[in-house]
Amino acid sequence: MKKQIPNIITLLNLLCGSIGVLLAVQDNLITAALFVGLGIFFDFFDGLAARSLDVQSELGLQLDSLADMITSGLVPAIVMVQLLNDATGSTIEASSANWSTQALAFDLPVFPLFGLLIALGSGYRLAKFNVDDRQTTSFIGLPTPANAILILSLPLILTFQPQEWVVNIILNEWFLIGLTVFSALILNAELALFALKFKTWNLKDNWFRYAFLFFAFVLLLLLQYIALPIIILSYILLSVVLSGKQHDDS
Repeated sequence: MKKQIPNIITLLNLLCGSIGVLLAVQDNLITAALFVGLGIFFDFFDGLAARSLDVQSELGLQLDSLADMITSGLVPAIVMVQLLNDATGSTIEASSANWSTQALAFDLPVFPLFGLLIALGSGYRLAKFNVDDRQTTSFIGLPTPANAILILSLPLILTFQPQEWVVNIILNEWFLIGLTVFSALILNAELALFALKFKTWNLKDNWFRYAFLFFAFVLLLLLQYIALPIIILSYILLSVVLSGKQHDDS
């Protein structure tokens, strides 16, 4: 039974993501973001549980990626589709016509479907992660949970901090298209990003992790939801700086 505990936690992540998909399709983006956040919480603790109980397995690795594909890949993609709908004035509605007459109909606005590129980029990134032995102590490319936070921060900002200039930026279709392309590329970029995993609590070995967490905490206090995309972009930039410093030292 002990070896199944991490898998049960991973399945809770998958459950949260599945609920998030249903909510995002219904355009209930805030509650969808809540369930994705809960799923990411479970995603952090399934690996921690596996290491603590010494029950890491190939099954757990595959199950974790499948759960992440839903929670941190598919939900953000659907959210982006809905945001592109809002930006272009399109709508996705269920037809009231008889189902049998609509079985082969495709009544979806095509342009917003570009947001599904996030799902494709996430799937490719997760597949690479499972066969890449370089990603044991750091990441190559932006992890899908971090990318999910980046995308899902947008409806949170629109709802809770709807300043006019922010709304005009977020609901610009070309900004959203650009962010979608950036998202798919940064997920799969050959870019080393540090992991927020503490093997020890030693300050000397983890100073940049402590500094980043403190920076993120202060930014959240000051800027609330607007801080989320800034934190993710700062994470990428700090990783680039640290990677360049390590390369110079070597």
